[in-house]
Amino acid sequence: MPANPAFALPETRSQFSFKVGTRLAESCPPSAAQEAENGGAFLGRTGTITTPHGEIQTPAFIAVGTKATVKAVLPESMADLGAQALLANAYHLYLQPGPDILDEAGGLGAFMNWPGPTFTDSGGFQVMSLGSGFKKVIDMKSVDTSGPDDAVAPGKERLAHIDDDGVWFKSHLNGDRHRFSPEISMRVQHQIGADIMFAFDELTTLQNSRRYQEESLERTRLWAERCISEHFRLTEDRAGKPYQALFGVIQGAQYEDLRRKACRDLGAMPFDGFGIGGALEKENLGTIVRWCNEELPEDKPRHLLGISEPDDIFTAIENGADTFDCVSPTRVARNSAFYTPEGRFNLSGAKYKRDFGPLQEGCDCYACTNYSRAYIHHLFKAKEMVSATLISIHNERFVVKMVDDARLAIESGTFFDFKAETLGRYYS
Repeated sequence: MPANPAFALPETRSQFSFKVGTRLAESCPPSAAQEAENGGAFLGRTGTITTPHGEIQTPAFIAVGTKATVKAVLPESMADLGAQALLANAYHLYLQPGPDILDEAGGLGAFMNWPGPTFTDSGGFQVMSLGSGFKKVIDMKSVDTSGPDDAVAPGKERLAHIDDDGVWFKSHLNGDRHRFSPEISMRVQHQIGADIMFAFDELTTLQNSRRYQEESLERTRLWAERCISEHFRLTEDRAGKPYQALFGVIQGAQYEDLRRKACRDLGAMPFDGFGIGGALEKENLGTIVRWCNEELPEDKPRHLLGISEPDDIFTAIENGADTFDCVSPTRVARNSAFYTPEGRFNLSGAKYKRDFGPLQEGCDCYACTNYSRAYIHHLFKAKEMVSATLISIHNERFVVKMVDDARLAIESGTFFDFKAETLGRYYS
């Protein structure tokens, strides 16, 4: 229950809903061997998330527009390539231009000229990763708890300090000192005005000790209660604004008991949905997602934070993730990497200098229907910014369409065949 039970559920909450559609296990019954390989039942499903700014048909890939923009791509282009929703970051928008600016502009969507649904994450990842000097990369690939729980990147100073009430951190832009707490995160996100926002949590890594994971999980639980109370209060204070759904964030790293406990604790709270976050070893991603979704309420959507590789996407979908996000499609595009059904390739290679075909034969995106590999190769070599724009458009379309096709495959009962064909080609 919320920390302050005096707040009743907001009347405007009816503007947000989730409806389960087709269940994977019913449309495409798996064999006993498939279930054994998966480690348990397949929990994948289709569904519809309804927000004040439109519907999201799930499973869906949510493109990342960190600073109220998908890097190098216009919002209109994101709509044309089929993106259903965009996700921005509360930490970055808090620092620049400031949440009051977005509030005055009419909210995130109006500010960036995006008419569809929007998400904001709470900023917890950035506070921890940037605060430890790791920039955008944290080791989530291997378990090693031999080091200190407050590890800092070599040669860096710690910019973030966590206590039970919140986090003090220094801006990575100018060094100014700031405070984030559950209440401040809620106020910032309400001003930003996204349709779906996330409770403020503490992100841990696979390098933190079991003892610290337990302490952090309890801290995140208490913060979740405070987020709900402040969210309900702000919803009442800002009557007349579209309802903003609040998702709780599930932590617990690689520990089954902690993940399940977090799901039971937060699942009993009046959240509108849930984000599965924190440290996820790639080889255990499906198992951890399944643990969580075996515990979480079935009638609420689940968002998996930070994945976009094809094998991870299929694993997440079949184990019950409804939406997920990642910056990878545009990040790799800025280094000339482009996706195709046969895998990922780098357009900087000399062999593309006279290749006048599209990035991907048969792709319907703007880049592929109008430009050649040779031209985009030239742009990249000439350090022209539009090279990143064209490759980003294609990469976003590739991932969005793959997830859309996976949704259709669940509905038609061909998911496992579609998965085998898609991954077989991509990783061949």
